[in-house]
Amino acid sequence: MKLDKQDLNLLKILQVDARTSIDRLAGDVGLSVASVQRRLKRLRENHVITAEVAVVSPRAVGQSMTFLLSIELERDNLDCLLRFKEKIKKEPRIQQCYYVTGESDFLLIVTAEDMESFDEFTQQMFFDDSNVRRYKTSVVMERTKVSLALPLG
Repeated sequence: MKLDKQDLNLLKILQVDARTSIDRLAGDVGLSVASVQRRLKRLRENHVITAEVAVVSPRAVGQSMTFLLSIELERDNLDCLLRFKEKIKKEPRIQQCYYVTGESDFLLIVTAEDMESFDEFTQQMFFDDSNVRRYKTSVVMERTKVSLALPLG
């Protein structure tokens, strides 16, 4: 899908605040309300806009700790890889997962209430999985920048 300047401007605004009213969007990008509605419908249908979610404060819901994990798998066969990916997708404490090149096979961003719950998480996810060769953990000291916003034009 080809995005024009108005599409990119709409996306820039919505990445910061998805609750921006249609009237405000129309005024900010110089289009009619009907045109903005059509564009948003097209952006959603073409999966340019993939979700509109609330960003929740981890502390507010008792998830005060964040961890970065690098995971190295034992085997590189497709079945093991697919099983591991499915296991990761089902675990709500894993906020993000990246299949990567280099020393590790995966990088994870994990949230937990405290060290004890994180320890339980690692035992459940990795200790009983013969496909996990090793994992390394870094504890996040500060959430300096957290964003999924993309740089647009």
